[in-house]
Amino acid sequence: MHAPLPEPPYAHGTPSRVGILLVNLGTPDEPTASAVRRYLAEFLWDPRVVEIPRPVWWLILHGIILRVRPGKSAAKYRSVWTKDGSPLRVYLDRQVQLLRGYLGERLKNPLSVAGACRYGNPGIASALAKLRAEGCDQVLVLPLYPQYAASTTGSTMDALGAALAKLRNVPAIRFVKHFHDHPAYVKSVARAVNDYWMKHGRPDRLVMSFHGLPRFSLDKGDPYHCECLKTGRLVAEALGWSDERTSITFQSRFGKAEWLKPYTADRLAELGAQGTGRVDVICPGFAADCLETLEEIAMEGRETFQHAGGKEYHYIPTTNDNPAFMTALTAIALENLQGWVSADWDAAAAQSAGRESAARAKALGAAR
Repeated sequence: MHAPLPEPPYAHGTPSRVGILLVNLGTPDEPTASAVRRYLAEFLWDPRVVEIPRPVWWLILHGIILRVRPGKSAAKYRSVWTKDGSPLRVYLDRQVQLLRGYLGERLKNPLSVAGACRYGNPGIASALAKLRAEGCDQVLVLPLYPQYAASTTGSTMDALGAALAKLRNVPAIRFVKHFHDHPAYVKSVARAVNDYWMKHGRPDRLVMSFHGLPRFSLDKGDPYHCECLKTGRLVAEALGWSDERTSITFQSRFGKAEWLKPYTADRLAELGAQGTGRVDVICPGFAADCLETLEEIAMEGRETFQHAGGKEYHYIPTTNDNPAFMTALTAIALENLQGWVSADWDAAAAQSAGRESAARAKALGAAR
C-alpha cells in the first residue's frame, strides 16, 4: 500500500459539507483513434468487464483489439459527437448542474455536486478530490446505472475504494446500489415515452433495449438480467402497454460468447421480417444518450429493421436531463441523504457551534 496523499491541516469547528458524486461509464476525450485507444485500453482491461485470465487477455487486447477497433469506433463516435463534445459527457455535466439546483431548492445545508466517469475523464479519484477540496466530509455516490451489474456498479465501487485507499482522512461514504424499480425512475422512463408519443403517435411494437452482458454473469449470480426485466415490466405497466406489444431485449454484444437474450438486433430483424408497420425503441438502462443508443440503436437499429422489411422506425431519446428524470434523481438522493441534511438546517447555528468547537480545541492546545 502506498503512503496516503497529503492532507490539508485539520481545522476544528469546520462545518460539515455534503457532496454528491454522479458517476457514469465514460467516454473518449475526442472522437479520434488515439483517444478511443486510450479509453478502450482502460475500459477493457477492467477484470469486472472482461473476465478472462489476465495474461491471455493482455495478448488479445493489445495484440488484436487495440490495433483494430479504435479506428472503427472513432468513426462511430464522430457520427454522434456534438459541438459541445461527447453526448454522455454533455448530459453528465447538465445532470450535475440540474441536481445541484433541484437540491438547492429543497435543502439549506452546504452542498456540492460533481460528475465522474468510471473510465476516461474526469475520473472518480479527481472528482472525489474536487469534492474534498470544497470541504465535503460526507459523500453520496450515485452511479447512473439504474440496474446493478458487477461490470458497472460493482466496478464503480472498486474504483471508489481505490481512490479512498489513497486518502488519510477518508470521508463518510454512502453508495446507491441501484434504482431499477424506484417509482420516480419508472415514472421518468414512462414519461419520456409518453411525451414522445404525444408528438409522434404510437407504434405497433415497443422495444426496450438494455445493454447486454455475457450469459454466464446471470448464472454466477449477477442480478442485472432480473432487474432489467423488472424495469421493463414496470414501465410497460405505467404506460398501460400490453406484453404482446412489448419486447425486452439486450444489445451491444461483444465477442463470440453467448450473451443475455433476446439480442436487440435479432428482435428488430424478426419484427422487420414480419412486416411490422412501426417499431419504437427506448433504452431505459442508459441515463444519458451515448454511442450505444445514438449510433447502435438509432442508426444501426433502423437499418437492421428496415433492411429486413420493416417500415417505420423511431428511437425514443432516453431520460437524459429531462425534468422527470431529474426529479427522480433528486428523490433518490434525498432518500439516501437522510441524517446528513435537513430542510431546516440553520447556518448561523452551525457557525456558532463551529466557533465554540474551535475555541475549546484551542484552549486544549490545538494549533487550529
